[in-house]
Amino acid sequence: PAVIITEFHKRAGMSEEEYTKFLESSKTSHPLGRVGTVDEVAKTISFLASEDASFITGVTLPIDGGKSQMCPR
Repeated sequence: PAVIITEFHKRAGMSEEEYTKFLESSKTSHPLGRVGTVDEVAKTISFLASEDASFITGVTLPIDGGKSQMCPR
């Protein structure tokens, strides 16, 4: 899965310095060259729940900055 900037790692005990290093190193594993934001995930969910997406069904839409295309399972 993609790395999304949240408080999860810090709440699990990772220091601010460790988290910053983790985010920086994670950029190289995403084709877009950056990690994702909570806002990007929320906007995608909002779109999929809207009438604008009413004809979208039966698909998986990874919100991962292209990471799943680099490392398919």
